[in-house]
Amino acid sequence: MILQQWWLILAVECIFICTSSQSFPQNRLCAFQVTPRTNRFATVGNVSGSVQLCENTTCCVGYYRVIDGQPKVDVLACDIVEKSCPDATCKAQKRFNGRQIKCVCNTDLCNSNITWTPESAEPPPTYSYFLDKLKKAIILTGTLVVLCFLLLIVAAKWRSQFKKKKSATRLETRTIKLNKEKPPFLDDYSVSRLCSCQTTKTSEIDVANIELQQIVGNGHFANVWQGKFQGSTVAVKVFPAGWKTKFTAEKEVYELPLMKHAGIVHFLGTGRKLDGGSWLIVLQFAECGSLHSYLCKHTTNWKSSLKLCRSLSQGLSYLHSDLHRHGLHKPPVAHRDFSSSNVLVRADGTCVLCDFGCSTILHSCSGHHHWQSHTTNMEGHAQLGTLRYMSPEILEGHVNLRNSWCLMQGDIYALALLLWEIWMRCSDLFEGGIAPQHLLPYESELGANVTLERIVQHVVHMDERPSIPKHWETLPQGSVLQELLTDCWDCDPDARLTAQCVADRLVSLESCCTP
Repeated sequence: MILQQWWLILAVECIFICTSSQSFPQNRLCAFQVTPRTNRFATVGNVSGSVQLCENTTCCVGYYRVIDGQPKVDVLACDIVEKSCPDATCKAQKRFNGRQIKCVCNTDLCNSNITWTPESAEPPPTYSYFLDKLKKAIILTGTLVVLCFLLLIVAAKWRSQFKKKKSATRLETRTIKLNKEKPPFLDDYSVSRLCSCQTTKTSEIDVANIELQQIVGNGHFANVWQGKFQGSTVAVKVFPAGWKTKFTAEKEVYELPLMKHAGIVHFLGTGRKLDGGSWLIVLQFAECGSLHSYLCKHTTNWKSSLKLCRSLSQGLSYLHSDLHRHGLHKPPVAHRDFSSSNVLVRADGTCVLCDFGCSTILHSCSGHHHWQSHTTNMEGHAQLGTLRYMSPEILEGHVNLRNSWCLMQGDIYALALLLWEIWMRCSDLFEGGIAPQHLLPYESELGANVTLERIVQHVVHMDERPSIPKHWETLPQGSVLQELLTDCWDCDPDARLTAQCVADRLVSLESCCTP
């Protein structure tokens, strides 16, 4: 009986080993090849020569740039984060009008082969890498499979001699163990499961109690006044009567349940002038104005710049979050016009998000996903926003408006540009403690008045980003700053970080010494 039990345990363990490569992401093997520009992929798994052992994903990925009609390897590695990758082989997906090829797959070393069809070639050529290494891997894998199969037959023969109850208990224990250890697939966290069609209704403010004092900001659709309300200084956003749709769009975002957060400007209410003209939104007053005006007037030290960046990313993370608390639901919101002019700075040196007229709220009712989108198309593009902050996929119009992840990853690209703006005004990051004057993203390369054609050429076709000072590499936190920026403004939306991941990385930077 002891011998029989030993054979059964050995067989089950062998089966467990054979299937572990699919049950545990750290056991996925991927072909590995990177360039200096894509070297961040080396951190997502242990590398041994041209093979990488994944730590956090079951997916292998391949990126190729098409140069002179031929694919050139940009990345072969484990994917950065766990995502859905249902294909066992690396099937080419053309991106950016065929200038880039991407493939994602879920078997060992599957990214070492990709079949790609150029526009003018038949039949499609197959590009292979590491064939010698694959031969050895295939022989080893085949031997292991045969051994597992033989042991499985032995186990099946002896299993019938055990009591059913004991066998069932053991199987149940094994199943529980596997289910606990297997990581969940990364769902699109912004697709809410409960109905979120209702906003929190806010009582209108009696505009007779509002005193408008002076204009402090001018926007496309409204002017912002400093005013007095119930003895406190407030900001009053005044929309002309013809812009009721923009007023309604922004009002609905502010009135969502659970929208109160330290990283989002505090909403006090709405109203309408007695003459039936302008529409008003009353907000908490931010003493330091917009982030853009603040950076134009002030430099920061390392501690204060980190405070700005951390509060900024935490506010965006909360905006993107899908929350259910006390019977209330805040659906995720994509800002879609994230810029330094649409972020405010309070007296305590923290950032708050504002200006949600272009934002998108994701509702889900009765199991059907429904987008409530407050946008206006501009020259065929998916978003009305600030041109220099638009991500490559938005500039090219390659955004699926039904995919919340794509919309929010556009915000992450803009977040990277804002972090760059803040750090470029941090005196502790520059020799002699003298930071350069404040410039908007791409202002030094493309000028103050950027055009659509020039920014598409620069950002999409040339894959250029704002320049990072060379001497940052010598600073204690320099490499971390550079890695954070490149991970957020990557040309591939799927490779970008989430806002919460950015916030977590910034918290870890607090332990860095001031340069």
